Amino acid sequence: MTLTWRTASVELVEGYLLTGPDGTPATRVERARVAFEGGFAHVEVPGSGNVDVLSAPAIRLITYRSEGSCAV
Repeated sequence: MTLTWRTASVELVEGYLLTGPDGTPATRVERARVAFEGGFAHVEVPGSGNVDVLSAPAIRLITYRSEGSCAV
């Protein structure tokens, strides 16, 4: 399976951590590459050197812009 990556901000539920841009644990990052597979999110924070794989219950919010514009 080929992952589709998007640039997004990521916020985790209390008690979960991912690798921040400086390599230390973080609960929120403003910019990351994310891809979804089943019930998991792959998260790569620039500068961290890691791809963290998080289960869906760990994620509070992932925000990214759609590739196209949509009229509302």
